[in-house]
Amino acid sequence: MESANIDPVASEMSQNEPKWQGQACADLAGPKADQIWPFLEDFFGLDKWFPTLATCTPVEGVSGQPGCVRYCAGFRTPVDQERDIGGGTEAAATLNWTKQKLLSIDPAEKMFSYSIVDSNVGFNSYVSTVRVMPKEDGCRMVWDYEVEPVSGWKPEDLDQFIGSGLRVMAERMKEALLGQANRSDSGTDLI
Repeated sequence: MESANIDPVASEMSQNEPKWQGQACADLAGPKADQIWPFLEDFFGLDKWFPTLATCTPVEGVSGQPGCVRYCAGFRTPVDQERDIGGGTEAAATLNWTKQKLLSIDPAEKMFSYSIVDSNVGFNSYVSTVRVMPKEDGCRMVWDYEVEPVSGWKPEDLDQFIGSGLRVMAERMKEALLGQANRSDSGTDLI
């Protein structure tokens, strides 16, 4: 696998600045938290849901067990899109990737935490907690995160990246549930 290029100047600068923190939420009308949780707890299955993510493969461990690591690659970021608009070719040639380690998982609370342990997108000391909570008319997905300032990014870039990614994930999960319901209704369940 590739190894991250760490800019010592950017790393030193980010240590002097407070960490960026944020939260993204996506409300789903209809699906219950118990229906969405199985999609989220499949730690090695993120590529089914996250937009522009081309691959999510196991590196070590068992999916859903603390300590397991996944390799995610092929996603696009707001910074890539800004470079594209500016006419740069660097973004088109770059394959973004991260290695993510599952820190904890609590199926009863329907939440897990993970960290990015290596990447080529500059996410240092990144930790996230993702959870799904019941609501009267469905559920709410919540993604909290904290990271050292990222060179070349603004906090709103990260907010937009995670927020839009979570909204697309929520819609894809809802569509998957509707597809399962339609197969059940038509008697074409897979055996």
